[in-house]
Amino acid sequence: MKNQSLSHALSRTLADTVTLYTKTQGFHWNVTGPFFQSLHSLFEAQYAELGEAADEIAERIRALGQLAPGSFSEFSKLATIQEAKEPLQWRPMLQALLKDHETLAQSAHQTWTAASTAKDEASADLMTRRIQAHEKAAWMLRSTLQD
Repeated sequence: MKNQSLSHALSRTLADTVTLYTKTQGFHWNVTGPFFQSLHSLFEAQYAELGEAADEIAERIRALGQLAPGSFSEFSKLATIQEAKEPLQWRPMLQALLKDHETLAQSAHQTWTAASTAKDEASADLMTRRIQAHEKAAWMLRSTLQD
């Protein structure tokens, strides 16, 4: 039961990671404006990191003996991060991603708590790394938004 509960928390984090990956890649494809080149590159680096993270989280779920969610319908039921519903200009893109990385850092912290409670050091370590990655991404986005 311990693995099932922790796997569910990891699945929520995975769903948010995949949703943010998809949103970031869409922004990468569609960003325009005076900072196109730097934002295009920033978004590419961020979605590449998120893609690797999603794989690592899914593999951890499997290591715990549970099935990892693997469809958009499953992700949409589990995710707290929302898709971008309309085309955005560069500044609202940055603001949306900043909010989402902050949300994912909090979500990863909740999953870290579940892993620590379950005495699962590997999952706790994975979530520690995810918290660090999302806090760094948020810092970069916040810094880019400053005038």
